[in-house]
Amino acid sequence: MPQGTPGLRKAVTMRYAVALYMSSVLGSGVLVLPGLAAQIAGPASLIAWLLLSLASYPLAYTFASLSARKPESGGVYSFARESFGQRWADAVGWLFIVWYVTGAPVVTVIAASYLSYAIPLSKEMIYVVAALIILGTFLINYRGIVISGKVQLAVIVAIVGLLLTAVIASAPLVRLENFTPFFPNGVLPIGTAAALIFWSYLGYENVSNVAEEFKNPERDFHRSIVFSVIVISALYFSVAFATVGTQAYKAGGSVAPFAAILSNALGVYGAVSTGVLAVFIIFGTVNAYTTGMSRVIYSVAKEGGLPRAIARINSTTGVPHLSLALLTGLGMITLAVSYFLSIDLQTALLIPSGAAILVYMIGSASGIKLLKGGRAKLFPWISLAVSVIMLPFVGPVLLISVAVALLGLYYRRLRGLRQ
Repeated sequence: MPQGTPGLRKAVTMRYAVALYMSSVLGSGVLVLPGLAAQIAGPASLIAWLLLSLASYPLAYTFASLSARKPESGGVYSFARESFGQRWADAVGWLFIVWYVTGAPVVTVIAASYLSYAIPLSKEMIYVVAALIILGTFLINYRGIVISGKVQLAVIVAIVGLLLTAVIASAPLVRLENFTPFFPNGVLPIGTAAALIFWSYLGYENVSNVAEEFKNPERDFHRSIVFSVIVISALYFSVAFATVGTQAYKAGGSVAPFAAILSNALGVYGAVSTGVLAVFIIFGTVNAYTTGMSRVIYSVAKEGGLPRAIARINSTTGVPHLSLALLTGLGMITLAVSYFLSIDLQTALLIPSGAAILVYMIGSASGIKLLKGGRAKLFPWISLAVSVIMLPFVGPVLLISVAVALLGLYYRRLRGLRQ
């Protein structure tokens, strides 16, 4: 980097990393998927949650090991460049754009829809609230990574506290008979439920995008990932257990089981707290992704995979403000398209899932090539296998991500840029 050019600040500690991990992963999955998975597989959906919890550790460990090995802003983008060359790195960067600009709008709409349990909202107002969440995360991230990290800490404390309150409050309503028959639809639906639940575990790669800003990456990455995986898995399973045990997924709670759980346990206060909880969770998720994804776009643009002007860093705040603006603008456009086309929830979730799984496949393949010895060599293979198994369940919308990845692969050739 030339002298006088502002660089990314070394401001991320383990506390901030844990906050980013947890708020990246603890998102819309808690709000939607326990009920949808239970409808597909019944009580056996708990097996799917357990299997995905176990699989999440190799995924998280792979990205943490790659990041600790060579801290650099860009995460999987940087790993792909080192492993397979610049063109594949560009493809990853473009996939991240798809992931964010289609994922952020759908989860903010989910948050606003939950808020309507507490405050009646029209469709138009739901989308206004969703837009305000996206704009709010832009403003916070524009202030800088330290301020953003403090927001993450506050949000995650509120999330965990409210989740625990809901699980404990619903405990008296859990009935053993609600777990039988355990396989109401047979064994195979467990696989379908697991493919759907995979969305809930996306996000472990996000902190690797800010690796360049860690004060002590070798120590803090692995400590933060172990702590985060244990806590996230326990929270997910607890909420899924409460959903099945109270049969919230049958009482109009297939899409909003958390609302049903809190309403059953706490009455009208449950509905209000559900709306507030959803906004907190989604705000934390989008804020964390805005932080991570903006660094990816910064890295892609810096290397010429996008117009280099996007790689500018604000000299006052130390953040890549133009990449933040690009993501926010594209996210708002996607939100508008979603409103006018009335895209259904399942399709809306599958589009970013397809991009994310492709990114996970490339990241896992990078781990196979770059990491040496023991768990560091085994876990990337497990991660790759999990990603490949989930890919066919995405369906036709996967073609969107494939098309964008191909554009990323050939962008330089189209622009006449040197590799």
